[in-house]
Amino acid sequence: MEELIARVTTATGLDATTAQTAIGHILAFLQKEGPATEVSQLLAALPGSETAIAASNAGEGGGGGLMGMLGGMMGGGVMALGQKLMAAGVPMGQMQPLGRELFAYGREKAGEDVMGPIVGSIPGLNQFV
Repeated sequence: MEELIARVTTATGLDATTAQTAIGHILAFLQKEGPATEVSQLLAALPGSETAIAASNAGEGGGGGLMGMLGGMMGGGVMALGQKLMAAGVPMGQMQPLGRELFAYGREKAGEDVMGPIVGSIPGLNQFV
């Protein structure tokens, strides 16, 4: 996970704590929205991913406040993920570089056979990778 965090901080300019939180939010989103088999393979290929997901979920409580309400009104999905990332300190302009770096790393570690179905199964995700 340290290698991925370092790559994300280099690509985005985010600090390591924000990068780790953002990675956790994205992986939690993939776990919820993506195809179970491929997401499980991705998480297995990324040591520390389960810890990052648990840490990102720990701070959420029940509703996520105003950002959670906005995400819910927008139907969830990628828009809700964007709201979580902004609430975690990721500027809008850094979301695409963050997604690109995370998915490039996923392709290196788990392969295109795993990443392709994940990206293809979640509406709107391809614009961030």
